[in-house]
Amino acid sequence: MATIRMNCDYLEGAHPNILNRLIKTNYDQTIPYGLDEITAGAKEKIKKACECPDGEVFFMVGGTQTNATMLDFILDKAEGVISADTGHISVHEAGAVEYCGRKVITIPAVNGKLSPASVRAYMESFYEDATWFHMVCPGGIYISHPSEYGTLYTAQELKELREICDKYDMQLYLDGARLGYALACEDTDVTLPVIAKYCDSFCIGGTKIGALFGEAAVFTNKKQAKHFITFIKQHGALLAKGRMLGIQFDELFENDLYLQLGNHANTLALKIKKAFAEKGYEIYVDAPSNQQFFLVTKEKLDEINRTVAVDDWGPVEGGKHLIRVTTSWATTEEAVDLLISLL
Repeated sequence: MATIRMNCDYLEGAHPNILNRLIKTNYDQTIPYGLDEITAGAKEKIKKACECPDGEVFFMVGGTQTNATMLDFILDKAEGVISADTGHISVHEAGAVEYCGRKVITIPAVNGKLSPASVRAYMESFYEDATWFHMVCPGGIYISHPSEYGTLYTAQELKELREICDKYDMQLYLDGARLGYALACEDTDVTLPVIAKYCDSFCIGGTKIGALFGEAAVFTNKKQAKHFITFIKQHGALLAKGRMLGIQFDELFENDLYLQLGNHANTLALKIKKAFAEKGYEIYVDAPSNQQFFLVTKEKLDEINRTVAVDDWGPVEGGKHLIRVTTSWATTEEAVDLLISLL
């Protein structure tokens, strides 16, 4: 059985800064439901980092909960949301968005991403159909950054998606469950202010990058968020001890810790990527973040998994298996070296 796991990035507990702060404030009495001063401070830090003073921030516990609640809130009853066919809300969230009554409209992905050209073509085709009013109208676009394949959007792509949304009166929502890893990539031109500029709303993940749990839901305009806290309550997603979420994001957004943790994981992921390439393994997609994808034989996969657990995404053409190797904020150099030795 594997002694080390690199099959996802939410295996460890929380960064020591968060744990120490939780212990330090354990006996403090604060107002519940996230109305405390610590949570207010965390919200201000996030708005400052996003250069979005007119925005509004809310905290929820998990990624699926956040995506489903946000999309249910921003879409009208007659609307669905466009997603890449590999998108998390389409594949790995157990139909949570559909359970809220919002159809997920899928478009073929390009390396895990939604192509603006594909979205534009879909929208043109949709409204050219004389019977479009019998179908679910696209009311929003869902993207994740990084994508399910660790790839990144560019500022230009976000701009083009924004233009499509403006033309067809749609919302642009970005799932940032792994956003810290995307922001820390060296060659990216997408920053938090860029995201706030082009997206109507987005989430900043904590669960997968140093927090015990938690996602920050950001609206770039306070007017969009009217009654959202009540909506969170209706969805059973309002945490009574809200300061537990506020404390974690207050620490993550102190002294650039969020970016430091992302950079650590990315550095080790790229070391793994380089080693696989040097050993002659095929890189499935050129990703710059903490998720790396390779093609290996079933025999090699079984050999690796006896020592280091990696994700098996199944067989592909040619008989090989697609595997995902994921680093996290807590992955050690020693663990990476052990994996590399198995190649």
